Amino acid sequence: MSKKSLPQIPLGRFTISRLVLGDNTIHGGSHLTRFVGEEMKRYYTSQRIQELLIDCENEGINAWQSNFFLMDRFREHRAMGGNLQLITLGKEEPDCEAAMARMVRLGGIGIAHHGELTDVLFREGKLDEIEDYLKKVRDSGMAVGVSTHIPDVIDYVESRGWDVDFYMACVYERHRSREQLQELLGYVPVPLKEVYLEEDPPRMFAAICNTKRPCLAFKILAAGRLCEKQETVEEAFRETFRQIKANDAVLVGMYPKFENQVALNADYVRQFSKLSKPVKNPKKKRAK
Repeated sequence: MSKKSLPQIPLGRFTISRLVLGDNTIHGGSHLTRFVGEEMKRYYTSQRIQELLIDCENEGINAWQSNFFLMDRFREHRAMGGNLQLITLGKEEPDCEAAMARMVRLGGIGIAHHGELTDVLFREGKLDEIEDYLKKVRDSGMAVGVSTHIPDVIDYVESRGWDVDFYMACVYERHRSREQLQELLGYVPVPLKEVYLEEDPPRMFAAICNTKRPCLAFKILAAGRLCEKQETVEEAFRETFRQIKANDAVLVGMYPKFENQVALNADYVRQFSKLSKPVKNPKKKRAK
């Protein structure tokens, strides 16, 4: 099978496709129910994971955002002749520098500080604590990133001029507290754990466009909530590319049990990439 191509963007000193494979579907992180998560894990045998990675390469995808606990699957991919590049999430912990070194040897190109912890520290006024970890990523030779679900985090980092190469930006601020939802909506939806509001993406897109740095927009399909019809999937891709910059990408998990999502998503990226906004000098925000 001849390999297709996709538009690409710079990520630090590396180059990645504007469609990056996510890993939540692979390890069962459905963000829907535990039943869906278990079905995903059951579907994704080691063989099917490798088939997915090959399919991604054939469609022009050249990067996989995955976690350290799937490193063995990435190692198998490379041993079989695969050339995907690895981007992962990380945080300060014992032996993290050794883990970074192993990742570089395998073909890792970037680490973003884990978004769940990023957001907790930001809300506690402790985000500056992650700078030492980001310096370790820089010293490893990989691209340095910050992942978040909160637009204000990107504005905060930008206002302070941190040494980062990219952001991973969730377009839905999905883990608001009960008190925040009550104040915002006047009520608390059920279930509380995962609330996706259609007003959220424009706020994150504004933060994405207020930085020159590449951003990987993720959860553009609201963790599967927009996948009921292919028309809504297509619309989500179109609207995302229309509202991000020309040097941004989308990060999407894929579950090809019922349809060839790899090919469909790659075709949307080829079709809609031209809609993206030019990269402009962002408006500087005063550090608080």
